[in-house]
Parts: sequence; C-alpha cells; structure tokens
Amino acid sequence: MADPFLDDAATGRLVAEAAPGSNAPDMSVSELSARLKRTVEGAFGHVRIRGEISGWKRAASGHCYLALKDDAAVIDGIIWRGAASALPFQPADGVEVIATGKLTTYPGRSKYQIVIERMELAGEGALMALLEKLKAKLGGEGLFDASAKKALPFLPRVIGVVTSPTGAVIRDILHRLEDRCPTHVLVWPVKVQGPGSADEVAAAVRGFDAIQPGGPVPRPDLVIVARGGGSIEDLWSFNEEVVVRAVAGCSIPIISAVGHETDTSLCDHAADLRAPTPTAAAEIAVPVKADLIHTLKTYGLRTERCARRYHERGGERLAALVRVLPRRDAILGPQRQKLDDLAGRLGLSLERRLGAARRELDRSAGALRPSILDARLARARDRASDLGRLLESVNPEKPLERGYAWVAARPAGEVVGTAEAARAAGAMTLHFRDGTVDVRLERGAPKAHVAATPAPTQPDLF
Repeated sequence: MADPFLDDAATGRLVAEAAPGSNAPDMSVSELSARLKRTVEGAFGHVRIRGEISGWKRAASGHCYLALKDDAAVIDGIIWRGAASALPFQPADGVEVIATGKLTTYPGRSKYQIVIERMELAGEGALMALLEKLKAKLGGEGLFDASAKKALPFLPRVIGVVTSPTGAVIRDILHRLEDRCPTHVLVWPVKVQGPGSADEVAAAVRGFDAIQPGGPVPRPDLVIVARGGGSIEDLWSFNEEVVVRAVAGCSIPIISAVGHETDTSLCDHAADLRAPTPTAAAEIAVPVKADLIHTLKTYGLRTERCARRYHERGGERLAALVRVLPRRDAILGPQRQKLDDLAGRLGLSLERRLGAARRELDRSAGALRPSILDARLARARDRASDLGRLLESVNPEKPLERGYAWVAARPAGEVVGTAEAARAAGAMTLHFRDGTVDVRLERGAPKAHVAATPAPTQPDLF
C-alpha cells in the first residue's frame, strides 16, 4: 500500500485531505504535548536518577533549577519551593547526588525534565567532596582566618548555649559549669539535625548576637554551640554555609563543641575555639572556682609576706641610719651652751643699761626745779591774757553794741564794704546788735552821699 503522505507530496496538493484508510487523525501541537506529557508521567511517575549537579540556581520565587549529568547525557530538573526548603544539605555544582521524583514534559520548550521531590548525596564520597568544596569556598573568603579569632573572657558572667533542650548535651554542660564555677546560662533551644536545623542554629547565633547590653535579657559574654556525637550525616547541619557564616560573623566569642573528639565540622573552623566535646567546652568556658579561691588566698599570703618583708627591711634601714646619726646631746650641746652665754650677757647688758638710764635721770632732775617751772608758767599765763584781750578787740560783734551795723549782700551773704558794692548788690541785710533788717535799693535812685571817714586803725596784735 502506498504511503498517503508521499502521495500528497507527489501530487503537490495545496490543501491537506485525509487519505483513504489512514488511522492517523490530525492533532494540534497542544494535543500532542498533552499526550506526550501523560505518556511520560505515566511511564516514569517515580524514578531515582544518579548524576552530577550542574547549573544550580535558586530563583527569587524559591524554586530551584538544575541539571543532572553523567558522561553521556544531561537531564534538566526542577525542585519546587516546598521541597527545596526541606533539602538536608545545600546543593552545589559538581556534587554527585541521587534525585528522586517524576519525569514530566515542559510543552513551552518541547523538553522533558525531572521534578525532584527528594535529593540525597550519592554516598560519603560525594558528601566529603561537597564538604571540601564548601570549605575551600568559605576559607577563601577569610571566614576561618586565625587573625579573626576573638579571645575568650576569663570569667563570663552569662553564657549562651545553642543546642537541643532535651538531649544529654545541655545536662552535661550545666552539671560541669555547676561543678567548676556556677554561672548564669541562657539556652536557645534548636534542632541539631534534620531539615531546617541549620537555619535554626544560625538564627540562634544571630539572636544571641542581637541582644543589647542592659536590656531585660542579659547579653551573653560567651556562646557555646554544642551537639553530641553522630555520623557525618547527623552532624551535617553544622557544615551548612548559613551556620558557618552566622558563627564567623558573631561579635560574641564562640566555642564550637560539635560531636566527639574525632568529629570536625566547618562550624569548628569558623568558631573562635573548638572543644573536643560539650563537656570540654564547659571546662574551657569557666575556671574552677576552688582554684580561684586558692589563687586569691595565695596572692593574699604573698602580699602579706611582701608587706612584712618591706616593713622589716625598712626597720633595718632605719636602725642603720640611726647608728650613724649623731647623739642628741652632741647636736644640742653647743646650742645650749650658746644660750647660757647669751643669757649671762643679757643680764649684764640690762644692768649697764639701767645704770646709764639712772645717771641720765639724775642729770635731768637738776633742771626740773619748781621755781623755774613757776616762772615759765606765769609768763605763759600773761601771754594768754594778752592774746585774749586782742581777740576781744577784733570781734566783729563788739562794735554793734555801740550802735554800729554791718551790711551783707543777699542771698550770697558777702560783706558789703562800699557804696558801689551796695548799689551792685541791690538787696542787702543790715546786721544790728539785736537783729537783722532786709533792705532793697530802688533802681534809678540818686547816689547816696557817703562822707569819707578815716578807716579805723587796726591794733597791733603782736
């Protein structure tokens, strides 16, 4: 039977027609894509694929896109946001994994892909490869540098512990702290393994670091991140990038005590100090109280001995100085002798001075005869009497008793001695023996005739 499609091409028809006897009906692209999708999902509804991650990318929506490849083929994959948040590790390019999910098609691009529901590392080798890759990446950023490590406080008043609240770890830490040096402990409960545990640990570290000093919750002086032992898968949360960055960026000193002595995590490298066990972390965090008390007592005894030795040596030096100092009598003897000498000389000097004063008094006493004093007193009295009479003669009030008056200008009170001065003054006061009279000269009055009288002769006072 001839192929109907070849017949159509051979005839060069412009309009397609169903060939007689053909069982292939026409389908739209959407119909074909839908049939392919049902076929693929029906045949591959549950698959496990082993491959190496390539092109890992997390979109802003939370969905993750990647490709799984081996030596000969590549298949695209997608992880929806809900499944991506439950991944037990942080995927990275080059890591070999086993992905579980279902195959489906993407009609928009005519391709098939796997919708991953669960993804696991393909053995411990892949896990270690992922660990080394992440370690190299974070180490290259300086998160593990020794120069960035902070010194631990000698005696922290508050210790923050990030661990599970129900495990033996927190009990061991609390008991060890109680035995060594009781301290205020703040516990931030977290999951220490399983999905979401890494985010909880990182949030706890950042939460302790965000506590402000002086607030209602005391800010820790030291933080311990602790977990008991387990397999590398059990401890994987402490290798997650989010935990490492939170520990490295914390401003509070951190002790990492994850697993047992042989276990090592990236959290140990990022912390300021690694403890082999949680119990050892408690021992490192605080000193032994009894040792502190013993040390203080020792320092007290040493201080007392030093003080006593200093006092004894001071006494010895003082005794040595006293031996070389001169005696008191040797120092004060010359001064005492000089004082006695001056005291003797003072008595003689006083006697000589008193004798000279007596002689001077005797010489002066001869000139103090009563007759001489009486004569000098009589002469002084006569002189005083003459001065009294002279004073009485020049008293300006005395002539008023004989009918005279004296004139003063008003209001200044100056004495008017001439007719010209009287005309210039105009207003005057006449002073008599028994009182005063105010007078005023009228303007335009004829000049008064004043007879010239000789001025009285002033008596000679001396």
